[in-house]
Amino acid sequence: MADPCQPTFQDIRPLLQRLWPDPAKEKVTAKEIADALALIFTNQLSPVQTGSLLTALHFTGWDRRADVLAEASAAMRHHAASIDLTRLESVVAKRRKPEGKYNGGLCDIVGTGGDSHNTFNISTTSSILASSLLLLAKHGNRASTSKSGSADLLMNMQPKSAQLGRITPATISDVYAATNYAFLFAPVFHPGMKHVASVRKELGWRTIFNLLGPLSNPLGEAIEARMLGVARDDLGPVFAEALRIAGARKGLVVCGKEQLDEVSCAGPTLCWQLVEHASGSIDVEHFTLEPADFGLSAHPLHTVSPGREPHENAEILRRLLQNELPSNDPILEFVLMNTAAFLVAAGVCEADSSSMGPGDDGKVVRERGPGGGRWKEGVRRARWTIESGEAWRQWSAFAEVTNSLPV
Repeated sequence: MADPCQPTFQDIRPLLQRLWPDPAKEKVTAKEIADALALIFTNQLSPVQTGSLLTALHFTGWDRRADVLAEASAAMRHHAASIDLTRLESVVAKRRKPEGKYNGGLCDIVGTGGDSHNTFNISTTSSILASSLLLLAKHGNRASTSKSGSADLLMNMQPKSAQLGRITPATISDVYAATNYAFLFAPVFHPGMKHVASVRKELGWRTIFNLLGPLSNPLGEAIEARMLGVARDDLGPVFAEALRIAGARKGLVVCGKEQLDEVSCAGPTLCWQLVEHASGSIDVEHFTLEPADFGLSAHPLHTVSPGREPHENAEILRRLLQNELPSNDPILEFVLMNTAAFLVAAGVCEADSSSMGPGDDGKVVRERGPGGGRWKEGVRRARWTIESGEAWRQWSAFAEVTNSLPV
């Protein structure tokens, strides 16, 4: 008699046999792959077949195809914890501040990780700065390839750390009632991922799930704009196309020439931006950015790669947010470049006037650089978020509200 406590596994041997060695010849579709991956989230795929599927995808290169990433991320979002979007929208609507071509929607900035450079937590820091002007839905997790992941950083902040595990589908609206910033902690919002954790650990190489995270924000279609960093330049056009296939209308994918999943402070950054035309069609435009395009100096990566423990990086973040770093500090300028790029991607820098708040001189920098972006205006706005204290206020409100949420 079957044990009712044991999961009932589906058999995907027919698909596995078609996946290797030539899935194209066997006419395997992205939808078939996504459907098989979806079985993992509901614990309906055995560990052996899970490992076989991930291995076949990895060694055929199909885990790095735009159509597969788009379909698989849609499946992952479908199986994420359910959020009351109607309630969330009613709360978010009260905080919207449209400006330029930014419509006041939710935004995300995230990287794939895995670049081996051990730089400071740039995208997480940029997300906090940007929350002064945008509504942030930061999707993240603990470290997998570095000492300090986004969640590790925020849970070590002082004087009050963020209680990320308390932000749930039931409480996320309460967070937005208090601040522009929310962090969607992957283990809470993607509970089905626990079924693949041990297999991923035993395989010993990066799988499709290392790429799906940045594309699988649980708020999905509610995200207006996003900036994604990839750790390999061949993934840039793939991610941009995956976003386009998924229906995104605003997005910027970046890869530093050093194979860095950020806008590089050391040299050129390859960029792929979604551009919407008057007809409503979306194209991907490719261009290259340099630190000088932001009006900032170049800094070797070793000056922004402390490789420190979470509590040490958290102290750097605190000092940055409280405007205690020199104005030309390498980590600060690295953060400013990435925040500026994020603000440009969201569209807020297209405004021809500026009234951010106290300390804003209103002098919009209209100069355009590669890709037609106002990168220097992005830096002006990013500096204001620190110097005005607004970034620290948004962070403090976030930390405070997370500590008030039920355990």
